[in-house]
Order: sequence, then C-alpha cells, then structure tokens
Amino acid sequence: MDSRNRVPENWSIDPIRLGVAGAYSDSETDPLSWQADALCSQTDPEAFFPEKGGSTRDAKRICSGCEVKAECLEYALENDERFGIWGGLSERERRKLKKRA
Repeated sequence: MDSRNRVPENWSIDPIRLGVAGAYSDSETDPLSWQADALCSQTDPEAFFPEKGGSTRDAKRICSGCEVKAECLEYALENDERFGIWGGLSERERRKLKKRA
C-alpha cells in the first residue's frame, strides 16, 4: 500500500496535543480560547508550577516565544492567579506589576 493512502497513526489525537495552533480558537464566543494557542498547553504543566524556591527559567523561556503571552498575563492579573508562571511572570512579579499600575 502506498504511504500516501494510509491513515496516520496519530489521527485520533487531539489537535492541541499535536501542537496545532488555533485548532479550537473562537475568541468571539469563548473568552478563554487563547488557551488553545498557548505553548504551555503543549508542554509539561509542572514547569509552570515549580516548588517553592524552584527554577522558573524553563517556563519563562517557553513563555517568551508564546503568541498569546499578553492574553495569558491579562487573565492572570484579572483573576488574581496566585500560583505559577502566567504570561512569563511569577506571582511575585505579577504582584509588583499590579502595585505599579
């Protein structure tokens, strides 16, 4: 059988897990649709919630290349997220940002 006519092995995997950006985005009906395009949704979530005193370097590196970083940070600030890296900032950095605003 010609390889062009075969069904790919991963045909049943969710497009988000495959890293297809915009797979479920519909910002007009879902205000959280940006999350489908977030790079963190395609990686290990533990990197974004390090133990106290743990490194945030890997999570921030991923955030730096994310196209929805601004939406993520805005969500975290509006919803007073107290844990994890959101929009490339730690909880402490988000608190400082809110104080300056």
